[in-house]
Amino acid sequence: MAAEAVKEKHGFQTEVKRLLDLMVHSLYSNAEIFLRELVSNASDAADKLRFEALADESLLAGDADLAIDIEVDRDARTITVRDNGVGMSEQEVKDNLGTIARSGTREFLDALSGDKARDAQLIGQFGVGFYSSFIVADRVTVTTRRAGLGADAGVRWESTGDGEYTIEHLEVPRRGTEVVLHVREDADEFLDAYRLRAVVRKYSDHILLPIRMRKETPPGDAEKAADAEPEWERVNAATALWARPRNEITDDEYETFYKHVSHDFEAPFARVHSRVEGNLEYTLLLYVPTRPPFDLWDRTVRRGVKLYVRRVFIMDDAEQLMPAYLRFVRGIVDSADLPLNISREILQHNRHIDSMRAGCVKRVLDLLAGIASDEPDRYVTFWDQFGRVLKEGVFEDARNRDAIAKLLRFASTKGDGSAQRVSLADYVGRMKEGQEKIYYLTADSYATAASSPHLEVFRKKDVEVLLLVDEVDEWVVHHLTEFEGKHLQSVARGKLDLDDLGGDDEKPSAEERKAEEARHQSTVEAIKALLGERVKDVRASDRLTDSPACLVADEHDPGGHLQRLLEASGQKVEGFRPILEVNADHPLVARLDAESDASRREDLASILLDQATLSEGGRLDDPADFVRRVNRLLVAAP
Repeated sequence: MAAEAVKEKHGFQTEVKRLLDLMVHSLYSNAEIFLRELVSNASDAADKLRFEALADESLLAGDADLAIDIEVDRDARTITVRDNGVGMSEQEVKDNLGTIARSGTREFLDALSGDKARDAQLIGQFGVGFYSSFIVADRVTVTTRRAGLGADAGVRWESTGDGEYTIEHLEVPRRGTEVVLHVREDADEFLDAYRLRAVVRKYSDHILLPIRMRKETPPGDAEKAADAEPEWERVNAATALWARPRNEITDDEYETFYKHVSHDFEAPFARVHSRVEGNLEYTLLLYVPTRPPFDLWDRTVRRGVKLYVRRVFIMDDAEQLMPAYLRFVRGIVDSADLPLNISREILQHNRHIDSMRAGCVKRVLDLLAGIASDEPDRYVTFWDQFGRVLKEGVFEDARNRDAIAKLLRFASTKGDGSAQRVSLADYVGRMKEGQEKIYYLTADSYATAASSPHLEVFRKKDVEVLLLVDEVDEWVVHHLTEFEGKHLQSVARGKLDLDDLGGDDEKPSAEERKAEEARHQSTVEAIKALLGERVKDVRASDRLTDSPACLVADEHDPGGHLQRLLEASGQKVEGFRPILEVNADHPLVARLDAESDASRREDLASILLDQATLSEGGRLDDPADFVRRVNRLLVAAP
C-alpha cells in the first residue's frame, strides 16, 4: 500500500536559520564548494552502508555497485546529486537536515560577529556542509530511503531556506539519497556540465567511489541522442591519494583531501604521510587542523580517523587508532593486514591495531615536536588552539608521557602576562644554581596565580615559578612528577626549603632558626586556638614577605584549587582542612598578638583565614560574617 503523501511543515532550529543566512551572504565568493560538500556527504553515505553491510549483507542486495551520479538540467534549472548509499529514515532527516545535531552550538552562535570573512571561517570549523547548497539554490529537495527499510519508508524533505521545511512520506523504489538543487538566477554558471566536471576534478578526484555524469553529446548528434538511453561516464580518477608516492602529491592535493575527510573549509595546520613496512604494513595520512571544532571538549565525540583495509573503507571514527587527547587529528589509516570484516569489538582486542595506534601517535607527536623545535612561534599558534586537550595525554598515555611533557607550555613568573608559553625545558635551562626542583602554582586564573602570596619568597629569591591555570593542570602535575630528573613541587603544598637558593639574606644558622621559631610560637599557638577545627594547623611561614597569611595543603592532601574542581564536578570533598601559614612580622599579625580584647582577637584570626582563602580564589562559607568582622575592626580602629 502506498504511503499517504501528506506534507508536514516544521521550523528550522534557530541556529540553522542564522547559519543559512551566513551561507547565502558570506560564502558566495566560493560558491563551488557546495558540490564538494554534497559529494563528500554522498561518499560518506556509501562508506556507512559498506560498514553496516559487514553485519547485514542484505543491505546491499540488488544494488551492490555503489556510485554517485551528478546530473544537470538547464531547462528545469536543477542540479541533482544522487547516491545509492545508506540513505536516511524520517528521524535521521529531521536530525540531520533540520537541526545542527552537534554539541558546541551555543559556542558557535556566540562566536558569530557579523564579520563575513571571520564568520565564514567559523562555518568551516563547525562543519555544516549540506547547508552550503543554499549558496547556489533557492530551493532544495531531498528524497531518501534508509537501507533495510521498505519502499513505503521514503521521505522527501524540501525547503527554500527561509526558516521552514516540509517533510512528506512517499514511496521510494531504491535506497539512497537524491538532492535536487533549484538553482538561483545568479548562479547560472553551475548549470554548465563542464563547469561541474571541473569542480569534481578539483575537489573530489580522489574519492574512491565512482562519480558519474552523463556523457556530453556533440551538438550535431543532439537529436539522435534525445531518443537514446543516456550514457554515463566516470569523471573522477578515484585513486587513493594516500597510496601514491609523496613526491607525486602536490600541496593542493593534500589540502583538498583534508577538506574531504574533515569537512573543514580551512587548510590544515600540518600533516604527516607515512608508509610503515615490515611485520605490519599500513599507510597513514594524518592532519592537524588549523582551528579546533566547536565540540572539541566533548570527549564522546570522535570523528577523527577513518580506517581502510587495502583501500576499502571499513569505518569512520576509528577511535581505537587515536587516543582521546589527540581527538582533533583527522585523516586515514589504511592497513594491509587486517581482515575486511573487522568490527569495532574485534578492534579492541587486536594486536595489529595496538601497533598501528602506537605508530600513529608517535608520528603525530614527532610532527608536533619538530614544529616546536624548528618553528617555535608557529607551534605557539597550535598550542593556543589545542594545548589544553594535548595535556590530557600526560595522564592518559603513560608510554608517551615524556614526549608529551616536552610539548607542554605554561605561563611563568619570569614573563609578563598570561600569553607566555614556557616549556619545561626552558624552565630547567634557567634554573638557579643549587635549584633541584621545578616549582609551580595551580590556580583558577592567571590573575589569581600571578598575585598569589605564595610567590613572595620566590620573587625575593628570583626563583621562577610556573603558573598553571587550566583545569586539567591539577591532573597533569599529579601524574607528571618529574622532568629530566627534576621533581615538580607545588609552592602551595608542604614545607619549603629555599635556603640553598640564596637571595637578599644569608642562610640562617640552626640556632637562629630555632630562636625565631620560639619567638613566634606563642603567636602561632594563639591563632591556632582561636581558629580551632577550621584549620588543620597554624605555623610561621617561610613563604611570605608582604602578606599576613596564606593557605597551604598538607603534603598528601588535595589543595584548595583541586578541591574546588572536584566539588564543581559533583564530587564530595570532605575531611580536608587547610594549614594556615602566618607572617609573624606582619603588622596585622602583630596587632592580633598585642590585642587584649578577646572578641577582637577572634575577629583578627578569622579575618586572617578568610583573607588567605580569598587570595587563592576560594569561596567563604559565610561572606556576611567576614564583612561584619571587618566592619567591627574598622569602627574600633584608633
